[in-house]
Amino acid sequence: MNYNWKERRERAAYLALEDGTVFRGYSVGAAKNCVGEAVFNTGMTGYQEILTDPSYTGQFVAMTAPEIGNYGVTPGEDDESEKFCVSGFVVHELREPSNWRSKISLGDALKEQGVPALSGIDTRALTLHLRDYGSMKAFICADGSIPEAAGVEQAQAWEGLVGQDYASRVTCAKPYIWDETGERSRVFGAEEIAPIKYSVVAFDFGIKRGILRCMRRAGMLVEVVPAGTPAEEVLAKNPDGVFLSNGPADPAALPHFVANIKKFHGKVPTMGICLGHQLLGLSFGAKTERLRFGHHGCNHPVKDLTSGEIEITSQNHNYAVVAETLPADVEVTHINLNDGTVEGMRHKTLPIFSVQYHPEAAPGPHDAAPLFAKFAKLMAENPVR
Repeated sequence: MNYNWKERRERAAYLALEDGTVFRGYSVGAAKNCVGEAVFNTGMTGYQEILTDPSYTGQFVAMTAPEIGNYGVTPGEDDESEKFCVSGFVVHELREPSNWRSKISLGDALKEQGVPALSGIDTRALTLHLRDYGSMKAFICADGSIPEAAGVEQAQAWEGLVGQDYASRVTCAKPYIWDETGERSRVFGAEEIAPIKYSVVAFDFGIKRGILRCMRRAGMLVEVVPAGTPAEEVLAKNPDGVFLSNGPADPAALPHFVANIKKFHGKVPTMGICLGHQLLGLSFGAKTERLRFGHHGCNHPVKDLTSGEIEITSQNHNYAVVAETLPADVEVTHINLNDGTVEGMRHKTLPIFSVQYHPEAAPGPHDAAPLFAKFAKLMAENPVR
């Protein structure tokens, strides 16, 4: 094992925040400098799913768990997309893998994917700082070639994610049918795949494979389409339902997608997750707000107001729908028990519902998995044909 003692002692690499705070460590990823938004994730596992989640595009993810990398990386098996999507990765201690499934170490995978990463960072102090002062624009200097003051200036000069359309950057180039056959099917359990009963068109704002797997297992044939696909083109396919996916950055920067979503109201059963939930809220005429440090992790308690049950959920978002701005014909169905923010809603007369959290999340709990069955039931009770 290469412990890089000299690099550890020198601590030449650093993370600079826009407020002037600097955290020093050493490089364990790609040897490049980069700007991004610093956030923290409270999950103890699931780093591969996090790294490949398109919703993290433009962000530096700091893991609060002290040791990361223990079980390595399994390319093509645990990925949520085709590649690593984060702009940077920050850990306290990067470990070598010790797991029979591992194909490559996390450090080597980060280098192959071109993602800068820092280890040796006091992630407890970083997390407390971001919790107290909020997510910030940041700069990773992987090689120590840039003075700290200049790194802070680069963080400050970056345009950031507010007001930016990142969904258009991460969406697919052309439509495709999700196919869960072959090796992927064997890895995740072919016996769980139900016969096809419904056809669903899923808008890709940064869609995760976990969502596609869950819909397919609930009996849905899913066609994934680019984020900008016109509603008229989708309606012409006569689907049983429309799904609005998760995705990165600021929902308020996507009025073009919101206008498109409005055209589905009352015409086809619709479900949204995360960014899709926020876009649905905007299509109802509500507003969204930026949270101080967002929700990133797999241990967030959510209360289902329709049943009184509590779910432990996986989450990844920096924005939330403002409850007070929702119209009278839309009701809040779920709230976050940590801060009271909206975690779910449904239209009172139209077959439309959404959740802010991730019921499909592979590194997290499965409390919310029945939501895909709810979508199937919604389509059964509201046939388009």
